[in-house]
Amino acid sequence: MNKSTLEYRDSVAELRGVLVADGSPAAKRPGIILFPDARGIGTHATAQAEQLARLGFVVLVADLYGGGKTAPDVPQAIVLMNALRADTTRWRERADAARLALMQQTTVDAGKLAAIGYCFGGTTALELARTGADLAAVVSFHGGLASERPEDAANIRGSVLVCHGAADALVSPTQLASFEDIMSRTSVDWQVHVHGGAAHGFTNPELIDMALPNHAYHEAADRRSWAAMLGLFEDVFGMRLR
Repeated sequence: MNKSTLEYRDSVAELRGVLVADGSPAAKRPGIILFPDARGIGTHATAQAEQLARLGFVVLVADLYGGGKTAPDVPQAIVLMNALRADTTRWRERADAARLALMQQTTVDAGKLAAIGYCFGGTTALELARTGADLAAVVSFHGGLASERPEDAANIRGSVLVCHGAADALVSPTQLASFEDIMSRTSVDWQVHVHGGAAHGFTNPELIDMALPNHAYHEAADRRSWAAMLGLFEDVFGMRLR
């Protein structure tokens, strides 16, 4: 497995993502932009990127905050997250900078890109999609579903998969219903999978030992949501992954 720091930038910040690929010689392959949770690039995000790389993707774990900055704890993560999403235009530009950086890699087929994200990263992936970015697929795992510009959902060009926990106390049923209503008024190919008993952060086994309120790992939801993502990638990229 090849992992390297990829330096790129947007209009205001120098960014440092992590580029992950399996290292085998091959023709250009699909690229995945992976947006981590609000803490920034960490163990969970890079582990997911490695799994995708083994399946034949080139993955960029995106830098949310600049300089590869990460948060040591949840309170600091909330501060960083709120500062970024306070300006939707800047937030979307930060997300698109990762897409543009991945497109420029010689091993990536720039016409075959997807974006995925976890928690705040899932929200970020959806915001990127709302810009009309050229993405074949967008996947949100336990991400927030509200947007300051919900009408921009009509701009989404790729297929959308939202994996949501029925026991997620941080994303209300009202927010979910509003998202579904907005998407239903577009021509976008979209789906929402609701996983019974799953709380916020259900894909992250690190939560087993963290005792973080309103968060919990859920093995079945983790496994099933991953399979749903692979099924979508098989559809949009014409690959056999399972």
